[in-house]
Amino acid sequence: MPTTPETTAPQITPPYGFQEVVALTKAHRVLLPKGSALPMTFRNMNPIPVSFTEFPVASRDYPLVFISGDQGKTFAPMLVTGLAAQQNLFVMWDNTWDRRAYLPAYVRRYPFCMTRVMVDGQEAPERVACVEKRAINDKGEKLFEEDGKLTADWEARQKLLFEYEADLARTEEMCRLLAQHQLLEPFTMQAVPNQGEPIQLTGMFRVAEEKLAQLDDAALKDLAQKGVLGRVYAHLISLDNFQRLLGRNTALANRAAAKPPKKSD
Repeated sequence: MPTTPETTAPQITPPYGFQEVVALTKAHRVLLPKGSALPMTFRNMNPIPVSFTEFPVASRDYPLVFISGDQGKTFAPMLVTGLAAQQNLFVMWDNTWDRRAYLPAYVRRYPFCMTRVMVDGQEAPERVACVEKRAINDKGEKLFEEDGKLTADWEARQKLLFEYEADLARTEEMCRLLAQHQLLEPFTMQAVPNQGEPIQLTGMFRVAEEKLAQLDDAALKDLAQKGVLGRVYAHLISLDNFQRLLGRNTALANRAAAKPPKKSD
C-alpha cells in the first residue's frame, strides 16, 4: 500500500533579538510591556533594525548604517545605539528608553513579530504573526474578546505589526537598489575620547558619495521617485551622530566614575 511522505512541523526562525517565537492564536494570553519599562532583550541590543519609513525621524538621533551577513550580496539598515557590542546608550537608569530620542518600531512591536515559516524545507509564501514564547502566560492580557473581536490594545499593536511588515518590503527594495548600483562601501568609525582607550567600530557599510555623484540622470530619477534618494541623504547626515554617541559614552563613564563606592560590611 503506497504511503504519503510525512509533513514535518513548521519551523519558525525567531527574528534578531527574539529567543523563541510561536505562531499566535486567539487562545493566547500575553504578558505585555507595562508603562515605559523596556523589555530585557533590548537593554543591551546594538545595533537595532530600522525600516524605510523610519529613516527621516531616526536619523535625528542615531547613526544609520548598513550591514551585510553574506559578504556584501545583501544588506540591511541598522541604527547604532552604542560604541561597543551589547551597549545601548539610550537605556536610562530606570530601564526605560531615553524619552528625548525616537523609539524604534522594532522595539515597540515586541513581543510580537512577523516571520517566515519553513515547511519541509520550503519557505511558506506568507509570513505568520508570532509572539515571543516566554511572553505567553495565563496571567497575561487576552488579545480577543469573547465575541472574537480584537481588544483595543491588540488592535493597535496588530496595526503597528502589519504596517512595520509592509514597510520591510520597501526597506528590502531600497537595499536591493543600493546594492544594484554598487553604492555601498565598508567603513570604520574611529574615535579617541578625552579619557579611556580609542574606540573602533567595524563591519558597517555606508553610501559612497562619490559613486552616488556618478549615477546617470535616469538612475537618480528612479531613486528619487521611489523615495530612496531622500533616505540616502538622511543616512549620510545621520553619520554625524557618532559624535553624539561619543558624548553619551563619555557622560556615562563620568557618572560611573563619580558614583561613590559601596560601603563594606
